[in-house]
Amino acid sequence: MLENYLKECLYFTANRLGRVITKMAEDEFAVSGLSPTYGFLLMAVYEKEGISQKELGGILHLQPSTVTRLVEKLVSKGLIYNRVEGRLSLIYATDKGKALEDVINQCWNNLRARYSAILGEQEGDELTLQLYKVSDQLENIE
Repeated sequence: MLENYLKECLYFTANRLGRVITKMAEDEFAVSGLSPTYGFLLMAVYEKEGISQKELGGILHLQPSTVTRLVEKLVSKGLIYNRVEGRLSLIYATDKGKALEDVINQCWNNLRARYSAILGEQEGDELTLQLYKVSDQLENIE
């Protein structure tokens, strides 16, 4: 009976999926020397040099304190720097950080290919979009 409860529990199932996909992502991003979260943060900086920490938090769906911690770590690694303009902290990639762009993009592509090989490309894309939509719905009710 407990097994049925767990199968029907969104909390349990989402956490299980989170653990499985996190392991895959960590495996794929290992060659970059960064965790997937740091990789995704850098991808956002590559797309928009001078992005604000607030924008990063919105894009990555992270709390400001978490973004601050991630930024501080990447600054200490010499991959990004921030420049304060008024009340904004704007984030830029250093040359060392820019040198990782191709590697990080390849890590992301490898991760996507890995789960697509298991789920099917269309099914993986549909599941991803559905989970994103559901996350938005649940996040916006609070």
